[in-house]
Amino acid sequence: MSPFWSLWIMSLVVLNLGITLFLFLWAPRAKIPVREDGTSGHVWAHGVLREGVRRLPMWWVVLSAAMFVIGFAYLALYPGFGAFKGVLNWTSHGELAENVAANDAKLGELMKRFSLYPIEQLANDPAAQQLGNRLFQDNCAACHGRAGKGNPLLGAPDLTDNDWLYGGDGKDIYTSIHDGRSGVMPPWASLGEDNVKNLAQYVLSLSGQPHDEKAAEAAKPLFTTCAACHGADGKGNIALGAPNLTDKIWLHGGTLKDIQTSIHDGRTGHMPAWSPRLTDDQIRVLASYVYHVSHPDHAPPP
Repeated sequence: MSPFWSLWIMSLVVLNLGITLFLFLWAPRAKIPVREDGTSGHVWAHGVLREGVRRLPMWWVVLSAAMFVIGFAYLALYPGFGAFKGVLNWTSHGELAENVAANDAKLGELMKRFSLYPIEQLANDPAAQQLGNRLFQDNCAACHGRAGKGNPLLGAPDLTDNDWLYGGDGKDIYTSIHDGRSGVMPPWASLGEDNVKNLAQYVLSLSGQPHDEKAAEAAKPLFTTCAACHGADGKGNIALGAPNLTDKIWLHGGTLKDIQTSIHDGRTGHMPAWSPRLTDDQIRVLASYVYHVSHPDHAPPP
């Protein structure tokens, strides 16, 4: 803090405390003119209510005096009076560092134990799930939702349905969180509006949903263009992050309009890498939590 601002704060403290202390000492001794009946002469409600003058109650005087003592003691012990650091030499940065060190010491033992188990087994550790849930709420819930149900508007997948774009074992989930993922569905508007509409009907047919059979049959030869990523049977490809089109689970919505938009305009998705923000140990715990929410009845290996 510069000398100017230090003096400025000290001046404000002295001024405010000085005025308040003066009023506190002067008010009990101030002489207020009163009438014979002990009132000041102020009346309300056509004289029904009259303002009385009484001495301050002793409890108020004692309490106020105690507040002054506490205030002066605080300014002596803690920073607050300009650049004066206080007798205790306390700082918020110092207390934060102490709390972080204490927390790291507690987490260190937990992380050491967590490192002994594979992610699939860690998914059933209550302590790991408590920490994993907190990491999930702080870092993942903004896109995937607090319950991990995903968000079609953002292209954030549902993490609770055990349907995975890039694989759902512990290692795959860890890699997705650690390195991030990027997927692109190219636009196919060049096929023409009619072909796009027919392809959407064919995609609906792959998952057994109501569709126009004639339009779907007409689009079947066109699907060879899509099969390069989604496979000839439409079951997807986790190596490319191409979704399974046969399971009635949709990343960007499964209505006819949604599917037409996906084919016509394409889709892009980006899962940021969390390795710059989270440690490897934290990512392992977070991956175990994600595995847990997608396998609620998972029995841990021995």
